[in-house]
Amino acid sequence: MASLIDRILEGREILQRRPWPRAVVGAHLWRFVANELVQGRLSLLGLWGEPSMVHMAIMDEDTAEIAIVSLDCPDHSYTSIGRHHPPALRQERAINDLFGITAEGLPDPRPWLDHNNWGVRFPLSDRIDALSQAAPYRFLPATGDGLHQIAVGPVHAGIIEPGHFRFTASGETVVRLEQRLGYLHKGIEGLMAGADLERAAQLAGRVSGDSTVAYAFAFSNAAEATLGLVVPERAVFLRALMAELERLANHLGDIGAICNDASFTLMHAHCSVLRESVLRASAQAFGHRLMRDVIVPGGVARDLGDEGKKIIQATLDNIRRRFPALVELYDNTASLQDRTVDTGVLKPALARQYAAGGYIGRASGRAFDARRTFAYPPYDGLRFEVPVLSEGDVNARVWIRVREIEQSLSLIEQILSRLPAGALSTKARPTSEAREGMAIVEGFRGDVLVWLRLRYGRVERCHLRDPSWFQWPLLEAAIEGNIVADFPLCNKSFNCSYSGHDL
Repeated sequence: MASLIDRILEGREILQRRPWPRAVVGAHLWRFVANELVQGRLSLLGLWGEPSMVHMAIMDEDTAEIAIVSLDCPDHSYTSIGRHHPPALRQERAINDLFGITAEGLPDPRPWLDHNNWGVRFPLSDRIDALSQAAPYRFLPATGDGLHQIAVGPVHAGIIEPGHFRFTASGETVVRLEQRLGYLHKGIEGLMAGADLERAAQLAGRVSGDSTVAYAFAFSNAAEATLGLVVPERAVFLRALMAELERLANHLGDIGAICNDASFTLMHAHCSVLRESVLRASAQAFGHRLMRDVIVPGGVARDLGDEGKKIIQATLDNIRRRFPALVELYDNTASLQDRTVDTGVLKPALARQYAAGGYIGRASGRAFDARRTFAYPPYDGLRFEVPVLSEGDVNARVWIRVREIEQSLSLIEQILSRLPAGALSTKARPTSEAREGMAIVEGFRGDVLVWLRLRYGRVERCHLRDPSWFQWPLLEAAIEGNIVADFPLCNKSFNCSYSGHDL
């Protein structure tokens, strides 16, 4: 039987691309890929558009081979993937909003990112339309005796990004949850077009503030693949160091916040102190609490000095002393366990279908971690485990974070002990011909994907895909059958990104 790559290359292969192949295919091969997604032999990694073309990144679940298939859409339409493979639904709606390319057969044609506030329709297309009066957004109906609706958001009580949640409930039990996102659409992909590498890397780092390292890492890897740049070894290790510090800070914050939503504020207070210590160490070591604009195409813009190493090591020592007692407190507090165990269960079959990454997928049995699966440097030479559980509840998502904190502590110490001397960056040389690259990097939420086309040293097209695109829909499934009061707990255990999703 032909492999995934063999079948993909039946199309017109695009040569100037790295590291994975892309081929322009016909309708028959597009449908073949759709069927393989439905059968579960392939996973959808991303689906995005251009003015007259759509692209789909896919992965063979058995071999972890990756390919990109592209379909010309001269009539601005194509056969819907989401019609039979639900993970594609929201991305197809977004493609129509941005490019005016219609997915034929799409069961839900409502706008997704477009809230009728842009002043134009199809802003990234080659046929920008004037703004027309849109029909009111209609949530999906739910019928039955005694059902009522609860509308939450988009403005929330507290410092939180905007998103709307429409609950249909029977008494206190959630029958259906429907999300409406897009309130934080910033036009990142439009701003990317024509930007030079420096500006584009800055934009990438601002897609989602809590993942600025992951996005800058992924964008830089994609740019380096596009241009064939070799990053100095010291910069490779410093990038991983920053990625693990970002993971450590966010996991500590999430564990505390989950406990806070279960009214256990003591854990929240202690975890917040530890998270703050990581952010302060990051600021002292790299000049910014979130380490923004430090990772750049070709390497890094800032070195780590001896004082920075000492500060990071002292922070690790403090966490190693204090964190085990917090884990024990979480595990031995019966009232807390009563709230998290068997709450918000995500079934493993759904996690596989949506190719859910990060702690959401690994808490539901999907053992995928880009650091291990693709073994990009320096993780190919570091020792770490990928924790996996199958229960899929809030408790499992907490424990995955706990184990990943332990792994990050170990990884940071390995990196500090092996940090080589040498240069910090390699200068990029622009080329006149169009070249493409793609990268996948493990952020704290899961895999961040960046696909990039460069010409004359400037971005011609860039697509950035947050793991939350495949995680937000799963929250809708996980909350069904739970009580309304447990939604904040379930929502925080997922902690999907609004900003990263909304672009």
